[in-house]
Amino acid sequence: MRLDKFVCKSTTLSKGQAIEAIENKQLLVNAVVIDDPAFQVHENNSISLKGKILTARPFRYLLMHKPANTICSNIDEVYPSALNLLDIEHKPELHIAGRLDADTTGLILITDDGRWTFNITQPNSGCQKVYRVGLSRDLNDDVATRFEQGVQLQGEAKLTLPASLEIISAREVLLTLTEGKFHQVKRMFSAVGNRVVSLHREQIGQVKLDVRVGEWRYLSGQEVLSFSEFDKSS
Repeated sequence: MRLDKFVCKSTTLSKGQAIEAIENKQLLVNAVVIDDPAFQVHENNSISLKGKILTARPFRYLLMHKPANTICSNIDEVYPSALNLLDIEHKPELHIAGRLDADTTGLILITDDGRWTFNITQPNSGCQKVYRVGLSRDLNDDVATRFEQGVQLQGEAKLTLPASLEIISAREVLLTLTEGKFHQVKRMFSAVGNRVVSLHREQIGQVKLDVRVGEWRYLSGQEVLSFSEFDKSS
């Protein structure tokens, strides 16, 4: 974790105030003055500000049912950020682990633990995501087989990784992916001659969406730990 982020996470200082304190040589890391805000610190380091040992607040892990016409960003753009729906202290420290398009609804994970996010979202994590997909026309009989074998997306050198397709009806399916290319679900169905008209994420890893639209809750300890299998550094 960057030193300026650690200071913010263990005090009431803003990011600007934390950077100012660091550059003014008020921070010690393992008894050594550090004046670089980007300096990387770890849990076992002794970090002090003006002689006071700092202890970072515990990491937080949440899930939310993202509504349509919101974005997975920390700031509002054309559409408002989904984080606006949170009523929680120290909200600027949080970020969304991965992204959904503005018109896509469903499960998003929110945290202030960057390493946890990286383990889930890195391309080779193998973390499964389940999407409920509505289609513009009836599904062809060979699509499930083609998705299992991998399809060629426009502009991509390699086939998609094997994906599982469960048919609910001729125009509604559940699609399970283990990768997250840009607009991947929409591009996969486009590659087989269909078009996505609705997209909703129901599950990430073992965590299933269980709150109403716009609502959120903290993950249980067991749910947080369920993602540890995707930590390639362990």
